[in-house]
Amino acid sequence: MRLPALSNFAARTSNQNISIMRTKIYVLSASAVIAANAYAESPDSVRSRQLDEIVVRGERPQVKGHAGTMTVDLPSIVKDKPVTNVLEALGYLPGVTDENGMIGLAGAGSVTILLNGELSDMPVGNLYQLLYSTPIDRLKNVEVMYAAPAKYHVSGAVINVVLKTPGPLDGLMGQARAGGSQAHYASFGTGLAATYAVKDWVFDVNWSLSRTRSWNREETFSNHLFQGSRTMIEDDMRRAGSNWANAVFASVSYKALKLTYNGQIISGAKNESLSSGTLGDFNNIYSYPSPTGYHNIALRYAAPFGLTVGADYTGYREARDQHLFSGQSELVKASNRQDIDRYRVYIDQEHRLGNWQLGYGVEYQHSDDRSRQSYSFPAQDGFDDALREDVGNAYVGTGASLDWGLSFNASAKAEYYHSGRNHNWNLVPQLGASFSKTPKSIFQLSFTSQRVYPSYWELHGGTAYINDYAVIVGNPSLQPYMSYAGQLSYIFRQKYVATFYVLYADKYSVQLPYQSAEELKLVYQTLNLDYSRTVGLQVNAPIDVGNVWNATATANVFNKREKAGRFHDIGFDNGKWIFFGSLASTFRFAEGFPVSLSLDFSFISRSIQGLGTLSPLWKVDAGVKWQFGKKRCCELALKCDDIFNTWNPDLRINTSGQDFRLKVHDMTRSLMLTFVWKFNGFKPKDTSVDTSRFGTGK
Repeated sequence: MRLPALSNFAARTSNQNISIMRTKIYVLSASAVIAANAYAESPDSVRSRQLDEIVVRGERPQVKGHAGTMTVDLPSIVKDKPVTNVLEALGYLPGVTDENGMIGLAGAGSVTILLNGELSDMPVGNLYQLLYSTPIDRLKNVEVMYAAPAKYHVSGAVINVVLKTPGPLDGLMGQARAGGSQAHYASFGTGLAATYAVKDWVFDVNWSLSRTRSWNREETFSNHLFQGSRTMIEDDMRRAGSNWANAVFASVSYKALKLTYNGQIISGAKNESLSSGTLGDFNNIYSYPSPTGYHNIALRYAAPFGLTVGADYTGYREARDQHLFSGQSELVKASNRQDIDRYRVYIDQEHRLGNWQLGYGVEYQHSDDRSRQSYSFPAQDGFDDALREDVGNAYVGTGASLDWGLSFNASAKAEYYHSGRNHNWNLVPQLGASFSKTPKSIFQLSFTSQRVYPSYWELHGGTAYINDYAVIVGNPSLQPYMSYAGQLSYIFRQKYVATFYVLYADKYSVQLPYQSAEELKLVYQTLNLDYSRTVGLQVNAPIDVGNVWNATATANVFNKREKAGRFHDIGFDNGKWIFFGSLASTFRFAEGFPVSLSLDFSFISRSIQGLGTLSPLWKVDAGVKWQFGKKRCCELALKCDDIFNTWNPDLRINTSGQDFRLKVHDMTRSLMLTFVWKFNGFKPKDTSVDTSRFGTGK
């Protein structure tokens, strides 16, 4: 199933596809003939003979397991899929899901994306834009780690995108891309990626420009209990947004020294909502008086004796103004500003002692967040805060590959967090292990924990008005929460994968609507719950019928429970068994034929979010890919996501006096056409992620 750069809601599971290699062996020598016929002919009757063609068929391993890491041959899985970039390809990884437009991993609380094992400090949106502009031909393989070793400076699950490294003999290689999509509105984009190596130098550049227009529609039905009586407040809201996004990723490497820059400037941005309902008509306009800018620069050095040192700086600037009108009357005039500077340094050392490894290191991160919110009207307090945050950690880890089939890595990290009056110490253990006597049967065990931090903006406690009834309220008391995850996977014949998993998030936080008991207001606020727990089993099974049809079937059955003893002035305990299934198919007319077709189906049963219930969802995606030109240097891909426009959730809350329904009518159907031209054989580059904490639109 495809995972586009801009997605809407819920979980998608990625898929696999079987790659068959054919080797033709021609035997022409007389000696080979003699050996083949030694028992059939006497020596004096031997004569030269040519054997018929022999075809040897073998399957290329799709999934390998070692020390708790699944190495996936993703290029072979997606080679006939209508994908042209790394972001779309990740949607076909075993266990990958799309959660509200965010890449997730089934059986993991959250997932971080690395590039060639390196973590960058960029927000999620920038990372996805970079992945979207990175050509699929540059991809070597992908490593999936449910428990990332501490040396990556990431807690939890990791998807490590491994790219091919160019050599001096490759010359200048690159790819140009142009395309457009049609949902409710049309959007378009273009990009250029190139790489060049000479002697000990490697240069990489990736540039993209996009013009995006979005649209969505939401209906809310709030049967609000206030002062002993209920009032039904209905609202039908349509949102539209547009912007220009200019992104650049560039790196230069000299031997073991690497300098990287990643930046994005969003200009001409505007978001507007029009709503009508019980309380009247409202027009909410968000404008950006100056471009939103993100800049990150990183320096890294890897010494030949196992020492790695690095440092990076991130700067983020956003200015946003809000004007809320009721008819001709302006109800709200507000100004939001966010300026963030973040610094990070780290040192790692690794020793190899035969089959054993020993590693240790330290990391320190400091953030300065200067954010402010002011109101011209209504007359209410805003804020002007300087929030400082410090995170430091030290770790020690070890790993080994033993002759009797066990390979593992394990580490323990001590982490310190300080922000305002909050001081937290935490011990973060990690274990990833694999066991196999034969590559046909591999067991993998993973365990990890991590601390998940809230967005900077939410911690300031500001208020944003959706209309005269619904508001978004920050929460200065919001605490980071601890997430624990354990997985046991079985990999059969290097392609079938079954994973049993348990996830537990202590003091889990989520943003949910709440009908206030103190006033006639619908409040959206992120709060800490008691916990969130998920127990499930996921199975990925590739299917191949000759060279004509191959597919991947995915089934994920899990029980999810979320509990809060105190959610505002109520409590809840909500749990449900949920099923997710998908079938992603690729059709070829003949082996080597330049045109391939894809057809994907996905379904998720009724599920939960906090105290609410989400309706079942289903969708069908289709696409076609045509390769042409000299050495097939050109590609044309046409895709249609959610053909029947059915991937829209319905949220229902009916408990503890709360009676609320949200019906989404987004235009999830999207038709996308992309043209790609590769020159000089191509092989570009990328970067990584944390869960994005930037932005004033929380």
